[in-house]
Amino acid sequence: MSSAAKLPGGIALEIITAELAEAIHPYDAPAAPLGILERTRLEKAAQDAGFDLTASLEGDWLVFRSTAFPFTVGVAPGRDGYRVGVSDAGLARRVAIEFPPVIAEALPPWEACLDGIADYPTLHRLFARIAAVGRVLAGEGLRTFEASCRQSPDTTEATRLVVQRVGQDIFRASLLAYWGQRCAVSGLAIPGLLRASHIKPWADCTSDAERLDVFNGLLLAPQLDALFDSGWITFLDSGQIRISQALDAASRTCLGLTGSETIVGLTERHQVYLTWHRKHRFGRRS
Repeated sequence: MSSAAKLPGGIALEIITAELAEAIHPYDAPAAPLGILERTRLEKAAQDAGFDLTASLEGDWLVFRSTAFPFTVGVAPGRDGYRVGVSDAGLARRVAIEFPPVIAEALPPWEACLDGIADYPTLHRLFARIAAVGRVLAGEGLRTFEASCRQSPDTTEATRLVVQRVGQDIFRASLLAYWGQRCAVSGLAIPGLLRASHIKPWADCTSDAERLDVFNGLLLAPQLDALFDSGWITFLDSGQIRISQALDAASRTCLGLTGSETIVGLTERHQVYLTWHRKHRFGRRS
């Protein structure tokens, strides 16, 4: 028997102290290193998502990179599955909304970590979402649009309308990828019903970069898109809805508006465009 066991209450004290220490430093608990088979599976999941560069083992982390976007992802064994490190905090916050894990304290060299990825299928889906959002944040939509414009140098009105339609299709694809094919407010997850709503309208933008900026858009259910586009509603920087006083209580009820609607996952880059919408669109119904 140890000397600690001879002390009244000593064993219980040691157990409590150990549990408290583990709660304060959740990554101090050792985890088994990645085996060869597990590493092969992780590399396959990353390749499926578009991390096309050779993986590297950096300390405890198996690190993945892509030629399509500048963001780096690392995977390490954790107490409850996997830990995933992401080089961009905004990207990590966006995808974390769609998955059970919470963003844990950042661990160098990562800006944010997702902890508690329970199993391989979840990790596979997480890789796919990180890559999809990563491409959007890296400006894939704008590059695709600029390439299509170079192929159609004609400046006639008919060509201009075709180019605008192409741009709007690209914009919609970017919003679907960014918001995970869900309405940013209601969570409606039927892509065919969702609308790619510009915050600052296409015609009012001063550049193609603004028109194709994924942060200049919200993926919305049809009724919310119509209300937002026509200036009946807007959103505060907090994401909270603001409803025009011209919309009476009966109409609000018919439309299913409660006043508590909130954008889930709003960022500072969205707020710049929402400021414009509140100033130039809200209350000026079209």
